Amino acid sequence: MTDKLTITDNPAGRRYEARIGEQLVGWVDYGRVRNRLVAIHTEVPPEFGGRGIGSALVKHVVADARSSGFSITPRCPLFVTWFERHPADRDVLATRGPREDQAT
Repeated sequence: MTDKLTITDNPAGRRYEARIGEQLVGWVDYGRVRNRLVAIHTEVPPEFGGRGIGSALVKHVVADARSSGFSITPRCPLFVTWFERHPADRDVLATRGPREDQAT
């Protein structure tokens, strides 16, 4: 595949979608609580693994949070690991609050 990777937010589907051309190659499922995104699950089908698609999705969501002014609660292990390994991105981490796990 020579097409480039594009990542878009699909609010109706409550997920960010990564595509190469028209083909869906990965996604991040999320919920929203006020001005917070709860990253629930990231998936890249095995046939697209090893290409950095998961990392590209996380980078995109972090950049989107930073530019749009929302915070992220990582429930997905990939996001948890990302924030452990990239302390500079922790500025978008949500502060803990009551009823934190109630994503819509």
